[in-house]
Amino acid sequence: MDVHIDLASVDDAKAIAELAMALTDEIIDKTKAKHFDVNLPGTTALCRIYIASGIYEVIVARNGKEGTIIGFAAMCQSHALYTEGQFGVIQEFYVKPEARSLGVGASIIERAASHAKNKGWKRLELCTPPQPEFDKAIVFYSRNGFEVTGGRKMKLPLG
Repeated sequence: MDVHIDLASVDDAKAIAELAMALTDEIIDKTKAKHFDVNLPGTTALCRIYIASGIYEVIVARNGKEGTIIGFAAMCQSHALYTEGQFGVIQEFYVKPEARSLGVGASIIERAASHAKNKGWKRLELCTPPQPEFDKAIVFYSRNGFEVTGGRKMKLPLG
């Protein structure tokens, strides 16, 4: 598969939002619990704002033939004492099912890591659901250099 990896622009917001919604749908389907309540217009608008403001940087994989986005990694900068400085958090990562196991995800991670190094980030972090349904994701991330650090993602709704 001919794939091009680059940094997204605000013009890519709708395509990224569609893939982000596919990601949340897949998580909901696998866990049988509705963890997310997203909609395309709202998610597109938010993605556009985040990219335009520079607080959200998105690496995209484009199908070389049509130029359509087939995968993405959305990152933001964070700070922590335990990392001794700035680091990146991959907030969402998704590759369309038909493009999986073809090196697309690995190429996105490689470009994300390069981008993070250029920004001076000390590391990249991400979270995967701990359920057995996501063991393939953990194997994929481990194969691409990530280490399991333990813990579980938790949230406290404030609204």
